[in-house]
Amino acid sequence: MLRFKLKELIAEKEFQEGRRVTVAEISESTGIARNTLSRILNQPGWNVRSEHLDKLCAYFGCRIEDLVEYIPDRQK
Repeated sequence: MLRFKLKELIAEKEFQEGRRVTVAEISESTGIARNTLSRILNQPGWNVRSEHLDKLCAYFGCRIEDLVEYIPDRQK
């Protein structure tokens, strides 16, 4: 499963800039719909387009591995 670390990136940006960063601001800056950003934030395993990953990495100035983490399924 892929885990998106968008909440962590938002928190880090808020800390660095000393201000609140909203989903609306990210949406406006990246062109990604607010409901898509909300799904990435709140629905584990949400299917994200590579175009959106690219825009989020550009917005946060990060690498893809800072945004997405692979978590292997546990074998029973």
